Amino acid sequence: MDRRSILSGGLAAALAARRGLHAAADRPNIVFAIADDQSWLHTSGAGDAVVKTPTIDRVAGEGVRFTHAFCCSPSCTPSRAAILSGQDVWRLRESGNLWSTLSKDIEVYPSLLESADYRIGLTGKGWGPGDFKPGGWTRNPAGPATASFDEFHRSVPKGQPFCYWYGGRDPHRAYTPGQGLAAGLKLDDVKVPAWLPDSREVRSDILDYYFAVQRFDSEVGRILSTIEKAGQLENTLFVTASDNGMPFPRAKTNLYDSGTRMPLAMRWPARFKGGRVVDDFVSFADLAPTFLEAAGLKPRPAMTGRSFLNVLLSGKRGRVDRSRDAVWTARERHTVQRTGAVGYPMRAIRTYDHLYIRNFAPDRWPAGDPPDCGDIDDGPAKQFVIANRETPAVARFYEMACGKRPAEELYDLRKDPDQQVNVAQQSAYAETRKRLSARMERRLKETGDPRVTGGEVIWDTTPYYGTPRPLPGRGA
Repeated sequence: MDRRSILSGGLAAALAARRGLHAAADRPNIVFAIADDQSWLHTSGAGDAVVKTPTIDRVAGEGVRFTHAFCCSPSCTPSRAAILSGQDVWRLRESGNLWSTLSKDIEVYPSLLESADYRIGLTGKGWGPGDFKPGGWTRNPAGPATASFDEFHRSVPKGQPFCYWYGGRDPHRAYTPGQGLAAGLKLDDVKVPAWLPDSREVRSDILDYYFAVQRFDSEVGRILSTIEKAGQLENTLFVTASDNGMPFPRAKTNLYDSGTRMPLAMRWPARFKGGRVVDDFVSFADLAPTFLEAAGLKPRPAMTGRSFLNVLLSGKRGRVDRSRDAVWTARERHTVQRTGAVGYPMRAIRTYDHLYIRNFAPDRWPAGDPPDCGDIDDGPAKQFVIANRETPAVARFYEMACGKRPAEELYDLRKDPDQQVNVAQQSAYAETRKRLSARMERRLKETGDPRVTGGEVIWDTTPYYGTPRPLPGRGA
């Protein structure tokens, strides 16, 4: 490193040059703002008439909004581990479970960027919930914790690019009952999803969820404002997303769109044109390699996610990269609310026309053992469904959320976009079921899923670092 390099570009730029990276001044800042339990439906830009999300809408309007973005797992810990590592959750060992740990030998994009002279930081919920210390970490894998973005931003030396993770706590439960109504949101305006019963209790619960979504949007807005006032918005890759679906029956913890389809908006005016809506499939395992490539780094060999920087830079809308025609999702143990503290293993492939799900243990209860059904977050909607499960108008909603499921599920999204009619055993869909099953199995084998390769399956036996609620009648 010669004196001229240090004087002309600073230490960070010289180090970057030695690694074959872009000059520090050219590399983007990367800000990732992730909500906790927000479904893709619930931004005003996506068409919801009640919830108001001006920040997310601004990011989408000045950048790219993706209509087919999917988390890797509808459970916080594995979803976030996949985002950080760029790998499918079945490759992440313990971190395929909620309240687990993440092994230090699994590389994560914040640490890789830190090694490339980025200043990294985290506020709020990063990787987790769980305990990262048994995995060998001394800090959260998403980065060192700071109290706020403003505090973090003040610590970044001038000219050094930064990578920041903002993990909002909203719209995760618990909610203050009636907070949505008190804020002026109206029951009659709610569009109740097809997988939930339409009642005053459910509508009010959805309004409380909307209120929390709006609070997250406001918090992200303050971060965007700070960057804008600092004159750094042009060269900041700013991303808004969520980790899994809304905390309601048949949503979060399920491989239906209600659990896995996510809001995703990205803006980076210095590099790509905004005002676009893109329909390509994006898995959240694709985020880490995209961030690395944007920073001038090569994605790591272990990453099964695939950078979509080419889509962002294309300037195109609609279908851009025709190879992006499917995503794969998975779920293992969420809570320990089944006899034996076991999970509910599932895998799925989602294409434009179909959703195929394989349930590896159909003898188990997908929502946890009744009557508690503890894999569903507690709240008025859940309480209403369980309390009225024998009422004819509600019984089918209880069955869809809590009843046992067959080994295979198949949904024709052209006829059934809400994924309520399982056609897996209909003869007219035999070839489709066979084709999707084979395609999914190929992907799982190629990426080393022990559920299909015959390797060691550990998810039912690894430690649960949360505080389990006792199963009714079974003790702790």
